[in-house]
Amino acid sequence: MLRNPNGLSYAVVCLLGGNIALDVLQALFEVRALVSDDVAVTYDPAVFGALDLNVVYSVAFTLYVATAIVFIIWFHRLRANAAVWAGDLQSRGPGWAIGGWFIPIANLWIPRGIAADIWRASRWEPYAADGKRELTLLNSWWTLWVLDVVVDRVAAQLYKRADNVDAYVTAAQVSLLGYVLDIAAAVLAILFVRRLTSMQHRKATGMIPAA
Repeated sequence: MLRNPNGLSYAVVCLLGGNIALDVLQALFEVRALVSDDVAVTYDPAVFGALDLNVVYSVAFTLYVATAIVFIIWFHRLRANAAVWAGDLQSRGPGWAIGGWFIPIANLWIPRGIAADIWRASRWEPYAADGKRELTLLNSWWTLWVLDVVVDRVAAQLYKRADNVDAYVTAAQVSLLGYVLDIAAAVLAILFVRRLTSMQHRKATGMIPAA
């Protein structure tokens, strides 16, 4: 049975927008660290007012978890709809739309494959060959997301091991790159969510397929 994913897509987009805003704020902290005379100090009340870094990081983490939960629920709903239109095109069962995100290492490619299957089932002609650059949006978002995951982990390790000024500078630079990648990936994720939701909505309502 088809289920409307529009409400969930709006929630995902709003949460991703919140993540972008907090990423920008945290990136400013990293920039401040790089230009400060003391790179180990990233918080300056004269610059950020009464903001407390621990509060900012806690809010950012909470928002990230909330976004992941709502996104996966949206993703699973679209996978269920895809099974109605072209179940034989789905290379993995519906449970993988949830579980695939939690398998270390394998989660770097399993969800992308499921997303591609959903995309094909959601277009007007599921069994047609992929059009030229048809999956560019999906591939671009996924590439940036994987790079962001890798860079964030590298930055975390660099901060743990930093014991001098140069090490802190390197860690801050890598961390800043991670925020840039995360912002870019979030923007593409918003476009992907809206695009795929629109495809399913228009197909479900019998409207002209999205171009």
